[in-house]
This record gives sequence, C-alpha cells and structure tokens, in this order.
Amino acid sequence: MKSNYKNIFSPLTIKNMTMKNRIMMTPMGTNYGEQTGEMSFLHINYYEERAKGGVGLIMVENASVDSPLGSNGTTQIRIDHDNFMPRFFKLCETIHSHGACIGLQLNHAGASAQSKRTNMQPVSASDIPSKEGGEIPRPLEKDEIYAIVKKYGEAAARAQAAGFDCVEIHAGHSYLISQFMSPTTNKRTDEFGGCPENRARFAKLVIEEVRRQVGPMFPIFVRLSADEFVEGGNTLEDTLELISYFEKEVDAFDVSAGLNSSIQYQIDANYLKDGWRSYMAKAVREKYGKPCITMGNIRDPRVADDILGRGDADIIGMGRGLIADPHWVKKVATGREDEIRKCISCNIGCAGNRIGVNRPIRCTINPTVNSGYDYKKHKVNKPCNVVVIGGGTAGLEAACTAAEVGCTTFLFEKKDVLGGLSVEISKIPDKKRLGDFPAYLVNRASKLTNLFIFKGQEATLPLIKALHPNIIVNATGSNPLLPPIKGLHDHIDKEGSKVASIAGMINSLAEYPEDCSGKKVVVIGGGAVGLDVVEYFAPKGADVSIVEMMPQIGKDLDPVSKCGTNALMKKYNVNQMPNTALCEVKADSFVVKAGEEEKELPFDYGFVCLGMRANAPILDEVREAFADTDVEILNIGDSVRARRIIDGVQEGHNILSTLADMDYL
Repeated sequence: MKSNYKNIFSPLTIKNMTMKNRIMMTPMGTNYGEQTGEMSFLHINYYEERAKGGVGLIMVENASVDSPLGSNGTTQIRIDHDNFMPRFFKLCETIHSHGACIGLQLNHAGASAQSKRTNMQPVSASDIPSKEGGEIPRPLEKDEIYAIVKKYGEAAARAQAAGFDCVEIHAGHSYLISQFMSPTTNKRTDEFGGCPENRARFAKLVIEEVRRQVGPMFPIFVRLSADEFVEGGNTLEDTLELISYFEKEVDAFDVSAGLNSSIQYQIDANYLKDGWRSYMAKAVREKYGKPCITMGNIRDPRVADDILGRGDADIIGMGRGLIADPHWVKKVATGREDEIRKCISCNIGCAGNRIGVNRPIRCTINPTVNSGYDYKKHKVNKPCNVVVIGGGTAGLEAACTAAEVGCTTFLFEKKDVLGGLSVEISKIPDKKRLGDFPAYLVNRASKLTNLFIFKGQEATLPLIKALHPNIIVNATGSNPLLPPIKGLHDHIDKEGSKVASIAGMINSLAEYPEDCSGKKVVVIGGGAVGLDVVEYFAPKGADVSIVEMMPQIGKDLDPVSKCGTNALMKKYNVNQMPNTALCEVKADSFVVKAGEEEKELPFDYGFVCLGMRANAPILDEVREAFADTDVEILNIGDSVRARRIIDGVQEGHNILSTLADMDYL
C-alpha cells in the first residue's frame, strides 16, 4: 500500500458490503450489451480489467427495469426478467475473484428513451421533453407509476440473487425519477407533482419497494443530480430538501450533477477542476450523516485523498479515468503515479461514441479499453527493427507499442519537443489536461531500453536505411490548412500582424490582455480549433464573432463539448455566423459573404482556423526507396488526413497487427 494515500486505501463497510478501498467505478453506458439486453462477454472482460486494476467497487452501468418503455441507449442491458440473471451471475463471480465489490444501477429512462428505438412514445411525469428538441413524452397514469415502482423492486431482488453486493437507484441525469423530482419536467397537479414532497414521492416509493424486496442489510445507493445547473431546476438547497422525504432507507448517496441540457456538468467538461463537485457531496453528508460518493474529473490521487481526508465524501467515484487507465488504483497503491494514463476529459471515445453516434465506447488515449495490457504478453520471435518518423501522439504510441513487444525501435522527431500538436494545444489554459497524454507517452517511452529517440533530428533516407528497418511508420502529422484566399498568406502569422492561425495564437498567449473588454475578435472556422479560440476570448470580455461556411457551428463536436460550447456562446453573446464564407483577409478586417451579401468584419485580433492538412514530406521518397524490398511502410494519424487524436493513437497501436501479419509475433 502507498502510505501517502491512507484515506484512499482504508476499507469501508456499508451494511453487509466491505470495500477494500475508497475508489468506485461509476456507472457509464458502453453499448457493449447484446441486442437482447443481455450482458455480453465483452462487457465482462471490460469490467474484469478494472477489477484487476484494484478498484474497490464497480457500479455497473444502468440496467433497464422496464423494457422497452424505459430503455436507454442502443444496446442497454436489462434486469426486468429472470432470463438475464445467469450472465449477471458470471459477471459477479468474475469480479469477486479479483477482490472487488460490484453493484448494479437500476434505471427507467422515462422521456430520455427514444421511440425510434422502442417503437413506443416515451413516458414521463409530464408532457415535457427531457432536453431541447427531444420527443414529447406521455404523462404516466397513477396505476402505471405504481407498476413501475414494483418493477424497480423486482429488478433489485434479481440483482441481489445474481450476486451483486448492492444496487444503485438512478434518480438523476434526466431519467424518470429525476423527471419527477425536477420542476423543469414535472408540472403535475396530483400527489406526484407540485411541492417538493410530492415531487419526491415517486423516488420514495421506489426506494421503499426496493428495500422491501432486498431486506434490511443489502446496501441501497441513490444517484442524484444535486444541482441541475439549469434555469428553474433544482439547486443544491432544493435537493437537500427533496432527500429528506426518502433518505430513511438509503445507505449511500452518489452525488452527481446536471441534466441533459447541462450535460457538461454531468459528464465533466475538460476545463472543470479535479474534484470540483465535492462540495455537493459534503453538503449531503453533513446534513444526513450517510456515506457519500463524489466524482468530477478526479485524476490526481492527491486530490482524491484530500477530499476523503477533509470529510467531503467517503468514496471517490471514477468513471472515464478508469476507461483511460483501468489500473489507476494499482498504480497509485504501488507508487507508480507517473505511469497513470490520465483521462483528458475529451469525451470523444466514450460519450461522443455512445451518445453521439450510437457506437460502442472507445478511448482517445487508451486503444485497449477491453484487453488492457494483455498485448504485452506477446513478444517478437525474431529480430525486428522499427523506424518511426514523427514524435506526436500517434508516432509515440506506435513506437512504445513496438518496443514493448520486443522490437528494436527508433523514433525521429525534427522538433526538440515530443508530443506534436497536443502539446501546443495544451498551452491554452482550458485545454491543459490535453498535455497529460503526451507527458504519459514520453514517460512510458523513457522506460523502454530498446526504444531510441532522436529529438531535433529530421528523418532522412540515408538515416533510415542505415537502421535496416523491417517496418517504417510515417507519423508526420498535419499543418494548418491555408487556402488561396486573397490576402491570407500576406497577413497570417506575420510579425506585427493582427491575423493569426491557432499556432500563432498559442505563441502569443502572453501578449493578450486578461481583460479584453472593447476588443473585437473574429474567428474564421467553426470547428473544434476555432471554438478553442472563442472559449479563450469570450470569457475575457471580448466582442467575439465566429464565421463558419457550413450550416452548423461545432457540427462534429461530441455532445458534451457541444452543449458546453453552446452555453458559453449564449452566455457571452458570441455572434455566430454560419453559412458564411471568408472572401478576403485585410490587415484589420475580414471580408465575408453570406448568400449574395458581402460584409466587412473589423477586428483587433483575427484568427483563421480552417482546419489542418496532412503533412507527409518524406513518405513518397521512402516508398520509392523501399519499393523492391519486404519492408512494410505504414502511414498513420494526421499524415493520412487530419483527424482526431483517437484515430492516430489507435492506428499507432495497430502496429501489433502488422507485426502479427509479418509473422513476428
């Protein structure tokens, strides 16, 4: 045990369950379930990897108590029938073999269900969608409410019989119980609406029914949106009152936040500090004297231990952090903090995949979400030299992976710093978490004695040939896209110019005033990079405009970032100009065109962020030089085409497939 973190590694007993440490894996949808609603073996592998990693309690993602009406997601697991119990038993048996406790979250999606998946109109407390633009639900009749209450109890009894150590009732995040408790979605006039006691009645009935069916010693957790962070929604003080009506049979509170329309506080945006929510858990804990869980971008073990030490919470919830590094707990326990692959809160592979495009979850920085470190068990069966050109995140992942299975690996990076574009973007204050990933890769690389890194050294053909490569990986990244627009090349990133690219902006961060009131900022390009610029200047008081040629600004953002960005632009009155093209760049203005109308936008600071273009300066030469050999040449990451970090990292890790295909593994 790492004695520095005695709070993390102290056991905790709740009723008849004892956790070996204070880290709980929070419930997160995966889209790993079978179409039937049964848990898959992919699921079991995923949760087992986190149990191997030392977590104290795994709270399995929400299981439907009433399908299809209450189902959430495309392949949500179910607990509304005995048929699903055998696979749950296998899961519990597997997790227990590694010394972890396991619970199951019970849920009814209510208005968050979608008729295109269920073939049924969603139901709720009232006929109010769970988010802007959502489907209009049908208000539940009283007899239906009582029928659903009973289904929660039956589901909990099944979970108990299947071997789970506890259950968690989901009463937050715009699901059915939350829809009854929130004044934003409950407009009923009967005993289930109106005053706080009435809005809490459904939750009370559910909890009491669950207790009746599982008995007095089986732990019941309740997850809450303690502060909904929406206009007219429940505040922390409101929630503290609501809890008073149902807390009697609750053994622990999972104190979360946010609704569908404030999802950036539910699935934390990257700029929110480690442990920022802990004050909410503290308030619940102090008022009701029951164990509380807090979560919220907690990546640093010192932050986790401090929260526990000062009594804000009893358990630290980690979700995405354990997707990124399933062995977080074990690394902290054994003094290997520098090896933690810290989640960067990008929300792309997890929330972006699952909520945004109905894919199974992945992770930007962890290409082995399910299989963990199993790949390291494989070693090359004969000498293999690998040359990697480019030391960004894709190149580093390829180099580290190749070296970890025994290849003699050489990496060339023409700059003096490894990490590529991610290092540069992380210099923007709200993007600093991004820098944790290249730092992890550099540290990982430094421990590999068969990986030789040449910084400040451009890869040339004679150098590459001298290393007798069997595999060459080109990972030279991308450059800003600068089309032939009148005046653009004359002004952008020139000394004394007011026009900059994202690189120019980052290099000038120290020169921008903290208070930009009265300054006009115009950003050309409504993608992720342009929005980074908006997010930097708008809170500083600048008058910001953003111009995008396509109909929608931020079209390809993940749902969490999109929600947060839209809220920020609304708060700071950012002038959004979709369907508008840049025609000309002048010294202190942009000429743009919307339809047939041209207008000039003056600025104090102008930024052109039109995306990136693949950069592969040596690739053709390398291909030609090795055309008549058996050397395998791979082109990965942004040097194929400009994309996201997740794509390059996965392609870097896929060098294992190449090694296998070439009979090296």
